[in-house]
Amino acid sequence: MGAPAPSVAVVAAVVVCLCGAFARAQDMDNEWARPPYRGFFGGPGSLLPQSDVDLLEFPLNLEYLETEFFCWAALGYGLDAIDANLTGGGPPSIGGQSASLTPFIRDVATQFCYQEVGHLRAIKQTVRGFPRPLLDISAANFGKIIEQALNATLDPPFNPYENSVNFLVASYIIPYVGLTGYVGANPRLFTPQARKLLAGLLAVESAQDAVIRTLLYERGMARVAGYAVGVAEVTAHISDLRNSLGRRGVKDEGLVVAAELGPEGLTVGNVIAGDHLSLAYDRTPEEILGIVYGTGNPAQHGGFFPQGADGRIARGLLA
Repeated sequence: MGAPAPSVAVVAAVVVCLCGAFARAQDMDNEWARPPYRGFFGGPGSLLPQSDVDLLEFPLNLEYLETEFFCWAALGYGLDAIDANLTGGGPPSIGGQSASLTPFIRDVATQFCYQEVGHLRAIKQTVRGFPRPLLDISAANFGKIIEQALNATLDPPFNPYENSVNFLVASYIIPYVGLTGYVGANPRLFTPQARKLLAGLLAVESAQDAVIRTLLYERGMARVAGYAVGVAEVTAHISDLRNSLGRRGVKDEGLVVAAELGPEGLTVGNVIAGDHLSLAYDRTPEEILGIVYGTGNPAQHGGFFPQGADGRIARGLLA
């Protein structure tokens, strides 16, 4: 005997499932970015969801900023002189200059500079990216940030390019913000390709922040030249400012904290920032923009980005 014919109900269910699958396929087709983006090391083309593209492009803002600051401070020139193609034709940065650094700190800064150039290449090999936005890395802008953190007018104004300690204090301001952004983006990524890239970026950004914090921790009790304030105290004020501008509670800690805030609640030393389980804090693009704009508002540009950051996420928030 032949197999019994499927019932009307079964046929109807199959039709509904097929229609649903077709509709979902159309949704997925709209969700995936076009055209395909090249993978790591010029590998085969691959498709990334638009959300992954957006989350990988957004950090370019911070990577451009770090590249310009570290390269100018260490080498006396920025990305235009290293690889103008990576700028995408974006405007030159404002106020960059060679810093007066010890040979050791200049060596560290030079390594950071070229690491950031590599980060730009890695991101742009995976997503299209966007041109370098206008960046303000002038001594005057850093001076405003330090005065905002200390809630005081400094005389003479703070200059990140004046000496090695000032440079390290200024460096404390930047990489950690990007680090928390990578932690925040990680659970929102869909594809292994995007997660792998983010993990590689996060590892090096975290290492840079650890080096900066360690070098400052070694100098923690020293005074910042010309001011009656210690290095560790300045970092605490900078972290408090970023917490205030981020508007999402404590996600930032200085080099010395109350004992209950240290690892396992047992140390006041805090060379690596972390939560109560010593895990890295996370931040959203909204929090990051509020911090780097210096306004606490992702829709109000300023600070390091006089004309605002770029990418779909940042532009959408400004709009």
